[in-house]
Amino acid sequence: MQRSIIISKVLYYISRVLGGIYLITGLYGLFSWVTNTHLLTKNQQTIITYPFTEESFLILDSNTTYLIFSFLIPVLAYGLFFWLLSNVFKVFYQDKLFTAENIAHLRRFYLVNIFLPTALTIFTSFFTQIDRELSLIIVLHLVLGVFVFFMSEIFNQGLNLQNEQDLYI
Repeated sequence: MQRSIIISKVLYYISRVLGGIYLITGLYGLFSWVTNTHLLTKNQQTIITYPFTEESFLILDSNTTYLIFSFLIPVLAYGLFFWLLSNVFKVFYQDKLFTAENIAHLRRFYLVNIFLPTALTIFTSFFTQIDRELSLIIVLHLVLGVFVFFMSEIFNQGLNLQNEQDLYI
């Protein structure tokens, strides 16, 4: 059990940092784009520089549709994904596994993975062309969501058994 706690803590911190990096990158890109700061435009490309430098941080197409649907939405969605994933890993190093809060973390993760990728892809398809390879990513998120759904149901059953045992004692 100690090994799984260590692994889940390490994965928690890795996914939390990745989520933070994605969210900060997306928010910085949005801030730069909206305020027109740290932005350079060259040859149909928008270059977002590191703060207070001229060094390129992000090189994007100079197309509003591209900036929104091929940069902002995916980057912010993966920031959310890694943030929720870190909460799933957090579940496994708690003293009590079977709690309503832990089940809520699992539920949020599987709902986002089952519905959000498909919804975002359908929404984005109205504005830009979608690559066929994206369907594999949607299927991957769907499988991951279904797997965590089953895990959530197991945790829910464990919570019910734990509550029954507490009443019995």
